[in-house]
Amino acid sequence: MPANSAHRPRIVSIGECMVELARGDDGRFQLAFGGDTFNTSVYMARLGGDVAYLTAVGDDPYSGGILDLARREGIDVDSVPTLSGRMPGLYLIETNAGERTFWYWRDRAPARELFELGESTRIAGAITAADVVYFSGVTLSLYSTAGLERFAETLQAAKADGALVVMDSNYRPRGWGGDVARARTVFARFWSLADMALPTFEDEEMLWGAQSIDSALDRILSFGVREAVLKCGADGAIAATPDGRRRILCNPGVAPIDTTAAGDSFNAAYVCARLADMPQDAATVAAHRLAGIVVRHRGAIVPKEATNAFVLA
Repeated sequence: MPANSAHRPRIVSIGECMVELARGDDGRFQLAFGGDTFNTSVYMARLGGDVAYLTAVGDDPYSGGILDLARREGIDVDSVPTLSGRMPGLYLIETNAGERTFWYWRDRAPARELFELGESTRIAGAITAADVVYFSGVTLSLYSTAGLERFAETLQAAKADGALVVMDSNYRPRGWGGDVARARTVFARFWSLADMALPTFEDEEMLWGAQSIDSALDRILSFGVREAVLKCGADGAIAATPDGRRRILCNPGVAPIDTTAAGDSFNAAYVCARLADMPQDAATVAAHRLAGIVVRHRGAIVPKEATNAFVLA
């Protein structure tokens, strides 16, 4: 891990932020913004991270709202390209007993073309200049074959310059159009580029079929990942390296209201804790604590007042 010093590691997070409509207890929908890697960026920034977000947006008021939110949260979006006449994707959340179901409208979202735009050289430069590059399986589902090729080449260049590459699984079948074989091939390729893996066991089961926790970790570590944390919902998480594995339990007594962004906030706290030289087990405990705060609120990005008191310890 990068040494702790006066220099704050530059974290570049890549993906998509969408318009979020979440149904409240009264049946009405509330408008907000969210997306897995964007949510993680927000929580990293709240923890003091030097964070930039890379995506593409339209020139509509909702795209403007996304950029305004990022800036209010202290996230650098200066490298985000704007596509004329385009609009961001939309997702709707239905919540039942704390668990959520998502519905998406995003086929023409500009974020899907990030690595195929005329500004791709500038995008690649922002990534290769980073100390940490963060993305997810949802990020990978956005891009065409050509876009994925350019992204992989850029990650390889960033790694050659010493960047730490962090990947969250976040496998969503809809994003892959039911093409499981393609998803498996793409995931395997990008796991092989990752230094740190933050998968969820439920995602691994959806993509690879029934398996044990150990077999899921065996596969991920076989790609050369240096450390992993396998999130297992209410059963805690397994902190792993090639040298050993430990189960780290969740905070007892947390009754979730909405599990949206539970994993995203977990990842934010874990990455920031490791960048601050916290041991892996302690970083996992801190990640559980932040996720426990987030799931007690509705929506992907909870009010700042809810997380202001959280410290990495």
